[in-house]
Amino acid sequence: MLDRLAAHRQGFPALDGRQYFNYGGQGPMAQTTLDAIFQSHRQMQQLGPFSGAANQWVMSETAQTRTAIAAELNTAADTITLTEDVTVGCNIPLWGIAWRAGDHILLSDCEHPGIVATVQELCRRFDLTYSLCPLLETVNGGDPTEIVAQHLQPSTRLLVISHIFWNTGQVLPLESIVNACHDRPNPVLVLVDAAQSVGSLPLDLPALGVDFYAFTGHKWWCGPAGLGGLYVRPGAMDQIAPTFIGWRSITTDAAANPTGWKPNGQRFEVATSNYALLGGLRAAIALQNQWGTPTQRYQRLIALSQRLWTRLQDLPQIRPVRQTPPDSGLVSFWVLENGEPSPRWHKQLVDQLEAQGVFLRTLQAPNCVRACTHYLTLESEVDELVTAIQGALKARTEA
Repeated sequence: MLDRLAAHRQGFPALDGRQYFNYGGQGPMAQTTLDAIFQSHRQMQQLGPFSGAANQWVMSETAQTRTAIAAELNTAADTITLTEDVTVGCNIPLWGIAWRAGDHILLSDCEHPGIVATVQELCRRFDLTYSLCPLLETVNGGDPTEIVAQHLQPSTRLLVISHIFWNTGQVLPLESIVNACHDRPNPVLVLVDAAQSVGSLPLDLPALGVDFYAFTGHKWWCGPAGLGGLYVRPGAMDQIAPTFIGWRSITTDAAANPTGWKPNGQRFEVATSNYALLGGLRAAIALQNQWGTPTQRYQRLIALSQRLWTRLQDLPQIRPVRQTPPDSGLVSFWVLENGEPSPRWHKQLVDQLEAQGVFLRTLQAPNCVRACTHYLTLESEVDELVTAIQGALKARTEA
C-alpha cells in the first residue's frame, strides 16, 4: 500500500520535497486537477465563451459536479447548491431565514470568526440575540449533546455548529445533536460548518438529519479554491429564501420574465462563476476515490493523526490539546515555556519549520499549533515532523 501511495503522491507538485501538514487550511492540488482546470478553460474558449454550445457545456459541467459531490455525501444532486466556499454556504441559510425580533441563535464556542461576525450582524439588523454553548471544554470529556440541549432557549431558531472543530479536531456527535434540536415543541434548525469534515469523514447527510451543511472543495478533497457547496435537507428547503438572486436562481417564462425559484438547490446560486473549477473538483474527488473509499481514507488519516499524537507525548515541552487519541486528522498542541503554553514560541516554531519545508499553522483560540494528517501523509513524514519539532525545541533551549 505504501508503494502505491508513494506513486500516487508523485502527482502532487506541492508534496515534492516538502512535508505538508496544512490540509485543514488548504489541500494541495494534484497535477490531474490542474490539468482538468486548464482543459476546461481551453474547452470554453474553443466553443466560444458565450456561445450556445458553451452554455450547454456549462450546464453539463454543473450537473456532473453536483452529482459527484452528492455521491460523496450520500444524497441526491438536487439537494446541492454550488457555492464559492464554506462561508458563502453558511451565509445562505443565515440570511435566508425569515427572522423575527427576539429570535435566538445558539453557536458553539469553537466556531470560525467569520461565522460569528455574520451572526452578530444579523442580531444588529433584526433585533436577534445569540449566545455560545461551552463545547471547547468537552475536548477531553463530557457530553456535547447534553450541553447543546441545556443551552437551547424557547426562542432559539437556529443552532450553528461545526461537525469537526477547526481548532481542537474534535468530531461532534452530530446526529444526536440534530435530534436534540429537532425533538422540541418548536424544532430548532441546524446549520453545520463542514469545513473540516467533507473529504475527511465518511458522510451520509440524510442519515444525520442535518438541515444545512456548508462545505468546501479546497481542503480535504484537495480541489481548487473557490468552489464549495451547501447541502439543504429537502424538508428544510422552504425554511429559507434566496438573498442574492440571479439567472441561475430563477425560472422564467417564454418572454424571460421571472416566474419563481428553481425547485432545487440551484435556487441559491446566483450567476456567472469560474466554471473551469468544476472539472477540477471532479478530478480531485475521482483521484481520491482511485486510492480508496472515504472510509479507507478516514481510517488511514486517523491512524496517522494518532501516531503523531502518541509521539508528541514523548516531548516534554509539548502538550497536545486533546488528552485522548484524536478522531480526526487535526492534531493541535501547545509549546510550553515554564510549564505554560507560549504563543511566541508557537509562531517561532511554525516559522522555523516552514523554512525547512515543513508546513504547520498557528491558531488563536486556543492559541496553539495545528498539524493535519491526510491519507496522503506518510508515516515517515509524521516521524520526521516530531524529530524536527524536537530539534527546534533543543535549539531553543540551547540558545
